[in-house]
This record gives sequence, structure tokens and C-alpha cells, in this order.
Amino acid sequence: MYFKTQAGILPSFQPFEHFQSAASDLLGRDIHPQVLWLLSFLNGSTVVGCVFGYLYRYLPGGSGAAKGLAFGFCGWLTMNTVAFPLVGLGLFANAIGQGAWPALFSLAMLSTYSLAMGFVYGALERPRMTA
Repeated sequence: MYFKTQAGILPSFQPFEHFQSAASDLLGRDIHPQVLWLLSFLNGSTVVGCVFGYLYRYLPGGSGAAKGLAFGFCGWLTMNTVAFPLVGLGLFANAIGQGAWPALFSLAMLSTYSLAMGFVYGALERPRMTA
């Protein structure tokens, strides 16, 4: 998301701002942006990582990379059909009028993250050679 902002890619696609607005509306008061950033960070690094670790053996694919991509695709579908509509972006973020680009960008983002997790888990799963 930092790269997206710095490069000027899809400037009207700001899911974090929509999340912040929806959370404030839900609670009836403003929430400090750093609190929401921390929640997003913990969700992405801790919760999603633990869920991936738990589901790793059940995910389709013969390699860590394939399992990561399968997990990322499921996360992308969930984000675009549940989370985006809940924060006012609509299905696949179509409410912001940018066509398929926000959905494709979120697919690239989640695929990159889940592919990295898949590589790490795949490397940790390999049998170790003993001397």
C-alpha cells in the first residue's frame, strides 16, 4: 500500500481510509489512525499467519508456493466479497468507479504476501538432511 501511494497508483482506492471510517461509524466516535493501523498489522501478520500455518497441510497444491497462492486467492475472494462491501467499497471495490483495477491490485497484493508465506512454510516443511 505504501508503494501504491508513492507511485500514485489508484489514488481513489484507499481501503484503509474506508476501514477507518466504517470502524468510526460502528463505534460512534473517531478512532486514532495508529490504533487501526496496529489492528491491521496484527491481523495481517499474526492472525492471518496463524490461520495459514494451521490450514497449510489442508490447502491444495504440492508446494508451499502453490499452497500460498491458493490461500491468497481464498483471502482475496473473502476480502472482495465480504470486507470491501462492509466498509462501503462494494463488491470487488466497484463502488469507487475504477473498474477491475482495485480488485486486480488487491489480488496482486494478497498473492505476493501469501506466496511469501507459502515459500517460508514450504522451506520449513522440507526434510532436513542429517550429517
